[in-house]
Parts: sequence; C-alpha cells; structure tokens
Amino acid sequence: MTDGIDLNDVKRRMDGAINAFKSDLSSLRTGRATPNILDPVMVEAYGSRVALNTVANITVPEPRMLGVSIWDKSMVSAVDRAIRESNLGLNPIVDGQNLRIPLPELNEERRKSLVKVAHGYAENAKVAVRHVRRDAMDGLKKAEKDGDIGKDDARSLSEKVQKMTDDTISDVDRLLGEKEKEIMHV
Repeated sequence: MTDGIDLNDVKRRMDGAINAFKSDLSSLRTGRATPNILDPVMVEAYGSRVALNTVANITVPEPRMLGVSIWDKSMVSAVDRAIRESNLGLNPIVDGQNLRIPLPELNEERRKSLVKVAHGYAENAKVAVRHVRRDAMDGLKKAEKDGDIGKDDARSLSEKVQKMTDDTISDVDRLLGEKEKEIMHV
C-alpha cells in the first residue's frame, strides 16, 4: 500500500475485468466446437437450477461437434430441453445417456451479430476498468487532501494508475480484435 492507494489491488481489479471479459468471449460460438459454448446452460436438476457441467461431462469429439455424457440417466431429457431452450441455436441428438450436438455453420448475419455481442462485452470490460481507475483516483485525491501524501507523489501515482488503465484497455482491444477475426473467419 502506497499511502492513498494500493497499486497491487488496482492491478488485481483490472486483471479481474480482463478475466471476466475473456470468460465472456469464450462463451461466444465461433464455428469451432469448444465446451465453453455450453457454459451459460442451466439445467433443472434435483429441484434447483445447476450448471450443465455439474450433471454431465462435455467433450469435443470432432471440430464441429460437442459430446455431452450425462451421469444420471433420469437427467437426459432435462439436459436436452435446457440446451434447446438456451437460445444458442443448438439441437442435440439424444443417443442413450449421451447427447451429440452438431454445430451449424455460422452465416454472415450471425457472425456480424456475434461481433456486436463481443463489442458489447468489450465495452463492459472497459467500463469496469474505468471504474477501478476512478476509485483509485478518488483515493489519491482524498489522501492528498488529508495530507497523507504530497502533490508530487499523488501525481506520480495517478500517472501509474493511468498507465495501468491504458495498458488494460489496449489488452481488451487486442483480445476483441482476435475474437473478431476468429468469428469472421470462414
């Protein structure tokens, strides 16, 4: 803790925004199969809503196919229904206690809408980073006003916080660019 603000805490909170952004991006379907596609799917199981990966194992047997092995036979129809109702545009094929989920080819319109969603996630991440910066700057102003740190220290720390903010936002832009390329790649 440098009188006024803890730069490590600021860095940790900005990294948290980046990690949340990466998690959001990984749930976007790009045409390649990845188990993360099913992360948002919640299944009605044993009287409550649980994540799909708590009742089944998700695999990628082929580049455009997902496999879901359900551990409890009585859960097959609930998992099937949850995937169909998840608005992911997936139609599982029931095969005993397993589901095969072919990933449809993404059309141009769907790709563009996924890019818009990715841009929304990026904006949310940038807003979160700016909130961290604002909190840090407010802490610095208060510490300076209370006489805990001098003007020069406050200026130096605010420059460090701004540098962290700029670096983190450029990371968000870089990740967004990579994801955009991946989504638009046919």
